Amino acid sequence: MEWGTGLAGLATGLLIAVITAPVGVSGAVFLLPVQLSVFAVPSPAVTPTNLLYNVVAGPGALLRHHRTGTLHGPLVRRMVLGTLPGVVLGAVIRVFAIPGPAVFKALVAGFLLPLGLWLTARTLLPSRWPGRAREALSPRAVTALALTVGVVGGIYGIGGGSLLGPVLVGRGMPVAQVAPAALASTFATSVVGAATYTLLALSGPGSIAPDWFLGLACGVGGLIGGYLGARLQPHLPEKALRLLLGTLATAVGALYAAQSLT
Repeated sequence: MEWGTGLAGLATGLLIAVITAPVGVSGAVFLLPVQLSVFAVPSPAVTPTNLLYNVVAGPGALLRHHRTGTLHGPLVRRMVLGTLPGVVLGAVIRVFAIPGPAVFKALVAGFLLPLGLWLTARTLLPSRWPGRAREALSPRAVTALALTVGVVGGIYGIGGGSLLGPVLVGRGMPVAQVAPAALASTFATSVVGAATYTLLALSGPGSIAPDWFLGLACGVGGLIGGYLGARLQPHLPEKALRLLLGTLATAVGALYAAQSLT
């Protein structure tokens, strides 16, 4: 049974990563409800398990971006430096003062659902939103946003790309620039977040340590799928990538909205 769970986790991680990696999303935001509903991972252990998935899966897409020379530049540095302190704070909040899961699901739905619909509509009807280049966020705004996303990622173990990507792309940045930076920040914060949870598990209440077997199985699938997804990205037109990102954000928002009502 345990090996069956491992194979299911590997297949799940691979499928999710192939779809999400081209737009800079690690896929952890989709893996979270699967862990809760299908694999029955207890809370708050589901959060470090998701972070463990990001740690194992991340190098696949990052290796591909490194080989193509896209894993450099100020955007990557700003996003990584912004999210790192946030994830530590988020982990502490998750263990000692966390709101219920229903609150989290409602917040994610309220953020991603309208953002995804807006990004999709903006892509399909660009003439209604003129001046795209003038709307780009300032470096300070990007850092502040990355810090906020780091806190959210530390609390819930979701990749920051699922939140940062739609915002930055919607404000005019190309997906090819955003995706490597989002994946790099997700990987860095996941390493720090997983280590933080491991330390907190020594003294904190409840099931804090990750489900190592499931997290590693999903992560190996994500490692393969992330590389394949990043390899696929250059062959997809910008409009298709924007539509994919908008659709993913809308789907996650709708999923969490439905779950928050149950």
